[in-house]
Amino acid sequence: MARATLPSVVDTQPFNKKKVAVASRQWMLLDLKGESIVLEIDKYSIMHRVGIHARDLRILDPLLSYPSTILGRERAIVLNLEHIKAVITAEEVFLRDPTNENVIPIVEELCRRLPMKRDIHNNNEPNGIESLKLRIPSKSRLSQDIEEEPPFEFRALEVVLEGICSYLDARTTELESAAYPALDELTSKISSRNLDRVRKLKSRMTRLTARVQKVRDELGQLLDDDDDMADLFLTRKLAGSSSPVAGSLPAHWAVGSPTIGSRISRASRASLGTYTADNDVEQLEMLLEAYFMQIDGTLNKLIAASRIHR
Repeated sequence: MARATLPSVVDTQPFNKKKVAVASRQWMLLDLKGESIVLEIDKYSIMHRVGIHARDLRILDPLLSYPSTILGRERAIVLNLEHIKAVITAEEVFLRDPTNENVIPIVEELCRRLPMKRDIHNNNEPNGIESLKLRIPSKSRLSQDIEEEPPFEFRALEVVLEGICSYLDARTTELESAAYPALDELTSKISSRNLDRVRKLKSRMTRLTARVQKVRDELGQLLDDDDDMADLFLTRKLAGSSSPVAGSLPAHWAVGSPTIGSRISRASRASLGTYTADNDVEQLEMLLEAYFMQIDGTLNKLIAASRIHR
């Protein structure tokens, strides 16, 4: 696995007559081909590259306690679900804490499933505007591509949701396997040891139920709002920005530039007109609903188990 270090940004304003260096954080970058690289990058560089604000980045800080969150921004999806803290763009995924034992399986699955089944990009792509046209499809080509395969951000989101829902369901199954025998033993023989064992298991169950509830609530809120779901359709936004607004893109906005799409205004989004009315969110809605049902089933198992332990 490759490793790269990007220069840290240094605060140009003196503080106590000393320059304060901004700490770099470890991120894993995965691209359209499913290739990965570990980056040491500071927060200002990541904010500029993916087009998010500092308040969005704080949501992903493992030292801070934020609820489960899936936010759609102009150029990125900010995602905080359990141990997965990520920023997803239309062609890249940035993952925090990639060496975490619970994150590694997600990384492996992303590497396997992010590449498109058909190779739509040639290795000898031209540079500049022509290359940009290849990377950002027209509306008609976008519709055709999506019928064949979900866009990059949906594939990444599906891998994360699948991993989190499976992880929480596995923790629930483990807890059930320990809880029911403990309850049976307490029923047959009441003792301080058995009472303490059941009490600890009930406490674990309560904490797990709260975690599952947070994920379920976040998915439910997204499903209730078409605009929020539309905000997650990053590829569509890029397609809208490429026509007619992006027809005169400056030459220095080459492929791979972190400024691509950064000037997509609300007016240009409005120019898409039927962005949500044309059922563009249906595919995402089906995806979210599938995992909402899965996490809802996990929650129901926990609630049923907790009632037995009362």
